[in-house]
Amino acid sequence: MIELQNVSYSYGGGELLSDLSLKLAPGSFHFLTGPSGAGKTTLLKLCYMELRATSGFATVFGKDVAEMTRDDIAANRSRIGVVHQDCKFLDHLALTDNVALPLTATGSEVNAQDLDDLLSWVGLDTRKNSLPPQLSGGERQRAALARAIIMSPDVILADEPTGNVDWEMSQRLLALLVELNRMGKTIMVATHDLNLIRTAKNQVNARVLRISNRKLQLAGADL
Repeated sequence: MIELQNVSYSYGGGELLSDLSLKLAPGSFHFLTGPSGAGKTTLLKLCYMELRATSGFATVFGKDVAEMTRDDIAANRSRIGVVHQDCKFLDHLALTDNVALPLTATGSEVNAQDLDDLLSWVGLDTRKNSLPPQLSGGERQRAALARAIIMSPDVILADEPTGNVDWEMSQRLLALLVELNRMGKTIMVATHDLNLIRTAKNQVNARVLRISNRKLQLAGADL
């Protein structure tokens, strides 16, 4: 679905990622780890086409990213749900409207029952009329996940989705991601939380990748 072959990315005159290869197969679950500043967010951005590789070959849903037009990128991005690290919302809009933004932005119909069902699935049915500043950190993260999947994407990329929540909420978010994977979605989660990865290994067949010294490596048993 998403494949990077010998990809490098340079930033500010220096190489951040070097000769990196990755394949996200349909229905797979990946964790991406590594020290702060190693390039985890950059790698996710390469996967959802916010950035283009400095060198190498990237394909998304079988198409060469280098040959895509702006419309092609927009069409293919609609098949990728992204949970951003900073969870930005429009503070003047109710939670329901914030979650529905990807639909309204593309002129798609908003089905009220489907939206209610989605908010119930992430445990926010009683908060749907709340404004973002009224939500806790865990509620914001679950809202961000709901917004990322409202277009029924094939791939979900999550950047430190449990970085600002407690362990109980981390496990709850993990359970939602595992459930999405069991529904056939391809998942990649960038995280520092090795305890989360260890817990996940008991629930899902996850591949753990680590960025180290600009390279992507398969993490060993030390996790």
